[in-house]
Parts: sequence; C-alpha cells; structure tokens
Amino acid sequence: MASGHEIGEEIEHAGHSNKNIALLIAVLALFLAFATAAGKGAQTAAISDNVQASDLWAFFQAKTIRTTALRTAAESLETELPTETNPAARALGDKQLKRWKDTIARYDSEPETGEGRKELAARAKGAESRRDTALAKYHHFEVASAAFEIGIVLASATVITGLVALAWIAGGLGLIGLGFMGIGAFAPHAVHLF
Repeated sequence: MASGHEIGEEIEHAGHSNKNIALLIAVLALFLAFATAAGKGAQTAAISDNVQASDLWAFFQAKTIRTTALRTAAESLETELPTETNPAARALGDKQLKRWKDTIARYDSEPETGEGRKELAARAKGAESRRDTALAKYHHFEVASAAFEIGIVLASATVITGLVALAWIAGGLGLIGLGFMGIGAFAPHAVHLF
C-alpha cells in the first residue's frame, strides 16, 4: 500500500504534468488563432482578386466586341470608298476610316490609361496570379489549422487518459502546423496541396 507521501508525490507530478499539457494546449490554440486569421485573410484576398480578374476580362471582352464592330465597319467602308465618285464624300469617308482605325489601335493598346486590350489582359493575368497565390496560402493555412486542432484534441486526451505519447504527437502536430504556416506565409507555391 502506498504511503501518504508517495500519493502526494504522484498528485504533485500529475498536477505538474497537467500544467505542461495545459501550456501545450494554450500554445497550440494561439497558433491555431494565427493560422485561422491568416487563412481567412488569404481567402478574402483570393475572392477579391478573382472578382478583379473577372471584371478585367469582361472589360477586355467589351473592348474586343467594340474593336470587332469598328473593324467590320472600317472594312466595309474600305470596300465602298474606291467606288465613291464624289470627292467630298470620299474625303469624308477617308476621314471616318482614319478615326475608326485610330480608335481600333487605341482599343488594342492604351498604355497611358491601362485600358487597352493588351493592358487589360496583362492586368487580368496579374490578378489571376495574385488569386492563385492567395489560394495556395489559404490551403496551407487550412492544413496548419487542422494540425493545430488535432493537436489540441490529442493534448486534451492526454489529460484524460494519462497517455504521454498523445502529448508528444500533439507537439509534433504543432510543429507540422508551424511548418505549413511558414510555407503559406513565405513559399505558398513550394508544396502543391490541391
């Protein structure tokens, strides 16, 4: 039979062990909060960049439609002008043809406003690239969050079961979570998850 002193030592050891487990849970919860916040921020950025890319591609398509309509009108006028016998009407037609061709060129590329088709396509591709990076970050932060959550559950189970191995696994999951947070923050395209 155990003496009172031995029982007191066991209770003290269990209390000290539970404090360590509680500290582990607190640290995992702290990093879970960081990973969750970073994941939500990346998700919001991905949605915003996706909307921007969609808007830019729609603007690009509108410019393409306008260009096509003007090009069709210009080609039609070009075929009609050689048959025009009235010099005033021909001069007016030439003037209109030049305006349309200038507008077509401006719709194709307008560096000063960034709203030519070439510039719109480049901006849309940039928004898509930012979206893809934000999604990659989001996925890594989600994996980190899952690792922290499972670690918290296992650490909590350690208190109930007394199996110290669960605490070690929880700590390992915490390290894995930190690793995925680092990948998400600094090298989101280094590991492809989805």
